[in-house]
Amino acid sequence: MPEQRKLKRKQLIYYLSVFDRSTEQRIGQLVNITTEGVMLTSENPIKQNTVFQLKMTLPEKIKGRGHITFVAKSMWCRKGINPDFYDIGFRLLDISQEDIKIIESLIYDFSFKS
Repeated sequence: MPEQRKLKRKQLIYYLSVFDRSTEQRIGQLVNITTEGVMLTSENPIKQNTVFQLKMTLPEKIKGRGHITFVAKSMWCRKGINPDFYDIGFRLLDISQEDIKIIESLIYDFSFKS
């Protein structure tokens, strides 16, 4: 499958938790992020091509907020390097401009510099 990602994913120095907003169940932990998508690691597989209402906790308040919310579609799910976990790729479908600015701040302030 050809690479569809336009932006280089950034790995943060924190593992941020991501929850399903409708169930408050933890989906997984953030592995990397762009303003267009996220990759999570999870103990449970996720069905591909499913739309989720998600909430991600922040490492500290950014612009007065402790979390961001967004709608994302699961694009793929596969066993991770650690066979006890799954890696899941999500494409962001609906996110406010304010939350995109928070992601940009996260990437700038909390990503590994390469």
